[in-house]
Amino acid sequence: MQEFMPRRMRARFARLFVPALLLLFAVVSPGVSLSARAQQQQQTANTAARQARTPIQTVSEFYKALRERRFRDAFALSIYKPALEGLSAEEYAELQPEFEKLAGAVPERIEFGGEQISGDTATVFARIGGESSQLEAITLMRGADGAWIFGDAENQAIVKRDGKEFFLKARIETHHKEVEALLLKLANAEAGYSAQNGGRYAEMPALIAGKPALREEVESSQTLGYTFQIAVGRDGKSYSVRAEPTRYGRTGLLSYYMDQTGIQKKDTGGKPLNPQVKK
Repeated sequence: MQEFMPRRMRARFARLFVPALLLLFAVVSPGVSLSARAQQQQQTANTAARQARTPIQTVSEFYKALRERRFRDAFALSIYKPALEGLSAEEYAELQPEFEKLAGAVPERIEFGGEQISGDTATVFARIGGESSQLEAITLMRGADGAWIFGDAENQAIVKRDGKEFFLKARIETHHKEVEALLLKLANAEAGYSAQNGGRYAEMPALIAGKPALREEVESSQTLGYTFQIAVGRDGKSYSVRAEPTRYGRTGLLSYYMDQTGIQKKDTGGKPLNPQVKK
């Protein structure tokens, strides 16, 4: 699969990615010159406020806006803003569950360990995962208006290149990783069930009954944009799991097949994957 996002970017993307709606620019006619003047004054004031923020203040405001679901405000503080341009209302609605899920993971309190500024780049050190977590280095750069924003020039170029497709591609890759993680949990649950039931495997209801912690993840599988099916052999000594994207090209590209021997995956155009016999 094409690497559209550098590995270091994907790791932080899982924590920071929450886009906003397309910014709307008013078309001003001569008959509303006073309104236009007021808008210009407000924009000038907003720009001055953004430019006055330190890197730490920018990071703090970003997470605060994210936690409060003020996605427009949060995303305006990042390099991902250009990816909003061109998103339709329908596309934004499709991405909304991802935004909400990530916003819900932002802690109420973030501890800062300082900042370093070198020209037009800065690094903020923050403890995001609680007191026991390590300080993380968050990179910022100066935007076109001179204000600090999340990200660096290299990754900003990727966002500008992909445009609105950046979000759609990122969602698909995130779904692939989450599906594979869920498949591994199902495999572990089947192994545990088999060890306690004479080598026999279980259908999904029995599997969840024996491992209740799986229920929430299985029931939330629809937010992954995938459908899952477990089939057990007639003698109960074998099983298979299939997973296909609910909307090929929108929620995922890969189809999955898993049995006792491992996981297989392939782009089949959204159709179920026929397992390949391993030699």
